[in-house]
Amino acid sequence: MAMIQFSRTQTSLFSLLRLLSPFYRHKVSRRSMASDAATRFDFLVIGGGSGGLAGARRAAELGATATVIESHKLGGTCVNVGCVPKKVMWNTAVHAEFLHDHSDYGFDIGNVQFNWETIKAKRDAYVSRLNHIYRNNLDKTYNNKRKAKIETIQGHARFTNDPEPTVEVNGKKYTAPHILIATGGYPSLLSDNDVPGKGIIHTNRIRSVIVGAGYIAVEMAGILSTLGSKTSVICRQTGVLRNFDAFISTNCTKELQNSGIELWKNTQVKSVSKKDNGLLEVTLVTKDQEKKNDEEKINTIQEVDCLLWAIGREPNTSGLNLSQVGVDIDERGFIIVDEFQNTTRKGIYAVGDVCGKALLTPVAIAAGRKLAHRLFEGKKDAKVDYSNIPSVVFSHPPIGSVGLTEEEAIKSRGKENVKSYKKSFTPMYHAITTRKTQCIMKMVCVGKEEKVVGLHMQGIGCDEMLQGFAVAIKMGATKADFDNTIAIHPTSSEEFVTMR
Repeated sequence: MAMIQFSRTQTSLFSLLRLLSPFYRHKVSRRSMASDAATRFDFLVIGGGSGGLAGARRAAELGATATVIESHKLGGTCVNVGCVPKKVMWNTAVHAEFLHDHSDYGFDIGNVQFNWETIKAKRDAYVSRLNHIYRNNLDKTYNNKRKAKIETIQGHARFTNDPEPTVEVNGKKYTAPHILIATGGYPSLLSDNDVPGKGIIHTNRIRSVIVGAGYIAVEMAGILSTLGSKTSVICRQTGVLRNFDAFISTNCTKELQNSGIELWKNTQVKSVSKKDNGLLEVTLVTKDQEKKNDEEKINTIQEVDCLLWAIGREPNTSGLNLSQVGVDIDERGFIIVDEFQNTTRKGIYAVGDVCGKALLTPVAIAAGRKLAHRLFEGKKDAKVDYSNIPSVVFSHPPIGSVGLTEEEAIKSRGKENVKSYKKSFTPMYHAITTRKTQCIMKMVCVGKEEKVVGLHMQGIGCDEMLQGFAVAIKMGATKADFDNTIAIHPTSSEEFVTMR
């Protein structure tokens, strides 16, 4: 079997964490200076992430003068510190997994040396290329084959108290009849009052502790563990991905443990301290759920090199001065919008993570484009349909999910009207391997016609498998439609059209 060797001097988790620390065709006015000395556009976008850029480009294509205000790099969370660099690292981890299977497939490749600096440099270079591509796309936007360059303003925007919605950036004012807030979010943080010492998050070796049970925690745990870090996950409840279908949550929890990740259930971090050798000591509190008095046990994880908090995300609205223009936020600070992305202030809109709903890049892009069509092409009913949004968790193996969970279907339609079909099997890939993972699938159907309202799966290839099935569900497919589709053999996806 191939053995992967990891150099502690080469394997710098800090480099990875740093990436984690998004109406009618009217005659539009050209950019002009208003009487109050504010530069005027038709469409002003605050935030150069996926949603903001998509809205700005579509508005410019429809003839509007548009500008994007961004304080950091173009591309937002997804390109710079989220899905793009994460997927590169996940692909790297998949290579490591397959290496362990090579001997079972007859390949004698001997010892394999992994160089962290190599993948880090290539990953960062790829992200940098994407930054430039986004910049070039803004410069090369066309309207009726005519160039309609979108101006980019570097800096932090804040709303002023001018009569019409206006923002100030670097001492200069900008205004527009339509202003879009697309500033995204940032990782939730704890104070030292919550967890003493929590601010210590990394050194530079390979013993990792991840706090959280959502998809970011699961993905990072899989990547770090597969690439050679002894990894522990601290989970407040009995398993991970509690917002997913219970079938998925249970299986993912099992797969994490089967892969060698240490999972602390019903546990929270009590304190963190840094020792003289520079490593961390993480003190944990675990509740014994089987005892009526909820007895607590104190444990410690010592010699920890990396402590990663993955406990949620917060809206990036600080400093915008939203109250100045009457834009309401909810108790967590997310901007309140209606189904058309309107905020509580006329002429001001919000899309993407800053709204706190369906925090996914394609959703923000769709919302930005729909908004542009509504404002500048007269499509007054243009809005995003937030039902049946497919999503993938890049765990090991990956998870695909679309539509209602079984629990959600029962709650909305009644247990007597819900029927679920399940399948669990070992993928053919593992037919001759020592290492094994499971593939599980669930189809959730409602009504006499057995309309498919949910599809949930975990296994090799499920990330790429989901998209086509999501189209079918969006179109209203029934179980009979799946049954009447000829299977592709031998594949894992055929199980969805042969379920009984």
